[in-house]
Amino acid sequence: MAAVRCVLLGGTGVIGRSAVRALVDAGHEVVVLVRTRDGADCAASLGAVAQLGDVLDPTSLVEAMAEADAVVNLVSSVPVGRTAWMPGAWRRDDRLRETGTANVVEAARHAGVRRLVQASSSALYADRGDEWVTESSAVEVAAVTEPTAVAESLVQGYTCGSRTGVVLRLGRVVGDDPQTRHLLQAAAARRPVGTGDPQGWIHLVHTDDLGPAVVAALHAPSGVYNVGASPVRRQDLVDGYATVVGVDAAPVRRTGRLLGAHLEPYTRSLRVCSDHFSAQTGWRATRAHFEASWLGDAARQLSHAAV
Repeated sequence: MAAVRCVLLGGTGVIGRSAVRALVDAGHEVVVLVRTRDGADCAASLGAVAQLGDVLDPTSLVEAMAEADAVVNLVSSVPVGRTAWMPGAWRRDDRLRETGTANVVEAARHAGVRRLVQASSSALYADRGDEWVTESSAVEVAAVTEPTAVAESLVQGYTCGSRTGVVLRLGRVVGDDPQTRHLLQAAAARRPVGTGDPQGWIHLVHTDDLGPAVVAALHAPSGVYNVGASPVRRQDLVDGYATVVGVDAAPVRRTGRLLGAHLEPYTRSLRVCSDHFSAQTGWRATRAHFEASWLGDAARQLSHAAV
């Protein structure tokens, strides 16, 4: 496809860094909205142009989107590890997904942007047990996923005959990222790594596949798409963590009630299929089936930090 000018929001996070690399490698012009000098340095190191701004500042968004062909919104602030249990831990993430996405959509309209790509989550789906989950499957919105559902609806409202709106329902991110490193540490300490039925299904996406999925979304028709690898049994995922840190086993909590309503969606069995996105764009997960090697980069990062 022809090169486009792409404005990326959340370009210095885990998903964002992968997306910037892939977009630059594909020959696109990438502008990353940043709030700090460190963010600007990170964007520049990835080959992008940094522009100061904030998704909570509508004026800066309109300025950043001038002459943009596409906008990719990957902004989030998901708490990692035990901080997710604390009161108010999700407040900033909620605001970014609701108010921030509303600002992004309005600025895109004002700037005349023709394509908007929004990161979402397959955690929106209702528990389906062993049944396959497709884009037409029912969702069950909970407290933690309501802001994500709101963001999706805002993008769907932006979509019309002259504007394309693409929503990527990503699987749980696994690879070289803070949450994976936290879970490796938990496994080493024999603390629970998973929550829910050990034989339930989990939808995953490796960090290596995030960027290519964003690139593919630049030529996807309007719609909602599942993005991830083949689903894996929760026990097999937990066993992978245990293998990497050299313990016999890591426990699985069978209920998330004691952890609060915010974590309930992550106990669901979600056997999610990503074939529709592949059929529409040609994207395929290079890390298609979970194995313990997925966790190698995160484990090495922990080893280096301990030295």
